[in-house]
Amino acid sequence: MMVEQFLGTWKLILSENFDDYMKELGVSFAQRQLGVLAKPKIIITMDKDVITIRTETIFTVNEISFQLDQEFEERTIDNRLAKSIVTKDDDTLIHTQKWNDNHTTIKRKIVDGNMVLEYVLNDVICTRIYKRV
Repeated sequence: MMVEQFLGTWKLILSENFDDYMKELGVSFAQRQLGVLAKPKIIITMDKDVITIRTETIFTVNEISFQLDQEFEERTIDNRLAKSIVTKDDDTLIHTQKWNDNHTTIKRKIVDGNMVLEYVLNDVICTRIYKRV
């Protein structure tokens, strides 16, 4: 399974295009302002075959638990209710969220010891880089 390299605590160090991504999601201006200010900490743990990703900011905490390749219902940090699935392709975790007629993909991979997240929605791409704490 090899998700071990993702386990641990991560702190946001770089964010590109996040406002555009949130805008594409339909997040309100006020919420986007908070989203840009928030410097999330992500804690990834695993218990047997259940992976938990906890995202903490000064404004909110969001936690999802799932098994690879199994669809689950997710309440996103911006309050969408999505059908989600996380799969693994080589060294990349691919998290797909579907809601209404939309879908977004979040790819997580480790590059030079940092966790790089690539968010894709329609033609908007956002990159966020996290450093291990």
